[in-house]
Amino acid sequence: MKIKRIETFSDLFVGFTRVTAEDGSEGWGQVSTYHSDLSSLILHRQVAPYALGHDIHDMAGLMTLVPEKEHKFPGSYIYRAMGGVETAVWDLLGKMQGKPVCELLGGHVKPLRAYASSMKRDITPKDEARRMQELQARDGFTAFKFRVGAECGRDQDEWEGRTEEIVPTLRKALGDHAELMVDANSCYSPARAIQVGRILEANGVAHFEEPCPYWELDQTREVREALSLDVTGGEQDCYLPMWKHMIESKVVDIVQPDVCYMGGMLRSMQVAKMAHAAGLPCTPHSANWSLVTLFTMHLLCAIPNPGKYLEFSIEGADYYPWQEGLFVQSPYKIKEGMISLPDGPGWGVEINPDWLNRATYQVSEVK
Repeated sequence: MKIKRIETFSDLFVGFTRVTAEDGSEGWGQVSTYHSDLSSLILHRQVAPYALGHDIHDMAGLMTLVPEKEHKFPGSYIYRAMGGVETAVWDLLGKMQGKPVCELLGGHVKPLRAYASSMKRDITPKDEARRMQELQARDGFTAFKFRVGAECGRDQDEWEGRTEEIVPTLRKALGDHAELMVDANSCYSPARAIQVGRILEANGVAHFEEPCPYWELDQTREVREALSLDVTGGEQDCYLPMWKHMIESKVVDIVQPDVCYMGGMLRSMQVAKMAHAAGLPCTPHSANWSLVTLFTMHLLCAIPNPGKYLEFSIEGADYYPWQEGLFVQSPYKIKEGMISLPDGPGWGVEINPDWLNRATYQVSEVK
């Protein structure tokens, strides 16, 4: 059965996709968040010509075909757009077979442990500790990630002394049994990253994410080799040969692909498979409440080497107002630090019609 129609509904931040097969079966997916209007345009311009008329049971072939046909345009936007088609087809197939996507991918439904992931740097250590304690008490989180340094900060902190203060502050506030992680977002040179890493080690932090500019693989490897805690990364990477090099060169201890940046489930599973062969766990990046977190939940239920946690953003409408009202009913409910897949086939979620009616609409179809 072939793809007959591809529709996108987008704004600047979110772009939902609907794929319709020849028999009228439909499925919903999503291009990557951020500049989603551009990713949607690229989908119609550079992905739809190959996807229309393609067999819905051959997503692996389509995900190989598009980059080959568009080889003069390598890079992130092609993959961000490709994932919009691929994820919608998985939903379509799940609904046709009455199964959740993770089962179609060879996995099974299971509860997942979530970590509370802070996106904020413009917050004092005291205020960050307070809101993490509230989440610990209310939702039962036992693992937490917060920000150190400044984003691509060239060794500068968000303000002087913030990193040195926030690490012990959160350890004291959350207790010795809480698992702590930090994200440096490409801030540091190797020398400074190792200095910060010693502070993290002294405070029992287990996970040091993207310590150096993510594109400087040798720098990240130098930090990993110097420290005893896990050095992690990969959220920005979408090119499979780069992933192969990163894993074979032992750049990180934990891989963190983003399903939407990678171009969908199958390409993300290829990264997880390479990591599994090298003995590395996969803890994907999923930093907002669009479909990316739901995709990641299904991925963690399907791969052989899931990390210990699902990344779960704690930022609501005050920080990301665009992520409100996306679904008829939110699929994201934390209880005692755990989260479960919603009931129902495919992704198990319904997109909010009111949101769709406000979005920019485009369609490509077989004439």
